[in-house]
Amino acid sequence: MPELPRPASLATLLRRLEFPLRAPDTPAGVEPLPPKRKLGADYETEWARRMPARLARMGILEGLMRPTASLFANPDLRGLDRLTDLDGPAVFAANHHSHLDTPILLTAIPEPWRHRLVVGAAADYFFGNRTAAAASALAIGAIPIERTRISRRSADQAAELINEGWSFLIYPEGGRSPDGWGQPFRGGAAYLALRCGVPVVPIHLQGTGQILPKGRRLPQFANVTVTFGGPLRPTDEEDSRRFATRIESVVAALADEATTDWWQARRRAHASGSPSLTGPEAMSWRRAWALGDRNRKRRRRQRRWPDLG
Repeated sequence: MPELPRPASLATLLRRLEFPLRAPDTPAGVEPLPPKRKLGADYETEWARRMPARLARMGILEGLMRPTASLFANPDLRGLDRLTDLDGPAVFAANHHSHLDTPILLTAIPEPWRHRLVVGAAADYFFGNRTAAAASALAIGAIPIERTRISRRSADQAAELINEGWSFLIYPEGGRSPDGWGQPFRGGAAYLALRCGVPVVPIHLQGTGQILPKGRRLPQFANVTVTFGGPLRPTDEEDSRRFATRIESVVAALADEATTDWWQARRRAHASGSPSLTGPEAMSWRRAWALGDRNRKRRRRQRRWPDLG
């Protein structure tokens, strides 16, 4: 009598059912597809814009960032009256000298934009590992932005959020200043403004490079001035490159205003004579000398309350 086949075991039956439940294995001799990246520019940040994360971020901002900014920077906010007629989402474009720039701006940008704001952060720096990516998305509402190449994904995500009513904070220089002077502006802020039909609010930060500049690990105390400019909109003749150049020139005028006085800065801006953000084209020691001279002039011009005894 022939031997009857044994019934299949439970494990065998489960293995046969795996195919509908998961992707099949790659056949031998076929090169598998590269695994999908989940970090860098591909990190998903939608969870950080849901209400539980937004409430947590509000607590971090008011309970941690604001006291830290007040302790180390004591920021002097100027030009907030220029935002009176601003309505709806906007692109906030600022110069960049320190990691403390973002906490200061997140506490300086007024309502209603402050708590509905996303920050464009370098994908290779802030989203290089899971811990840093999650912390950046939660604490500052960051989304990854490619700074080494043009990324359609980054631009599409930023534009989609602006169209949904979120404002966007971006540093057009692409990274922190290496020596205290500014770097040429790139066209990201101008491109988003043109694409989404929203204004750009130029901002200049003065003094943050003395607190925590690039290369320093421990912060020190300094007085910081945050100067807001009036909202800018591109003209019919401006493309993203020309508009980016105008944004940079306005931030340079705000820098002049912060280090001298409003009237003289406006006169120089009207004559297209505002000092460049990038500093003199000279040797490093000469640039450092000029930067120190500018900071000394600013300290001499700081207003002091009279001593009434």
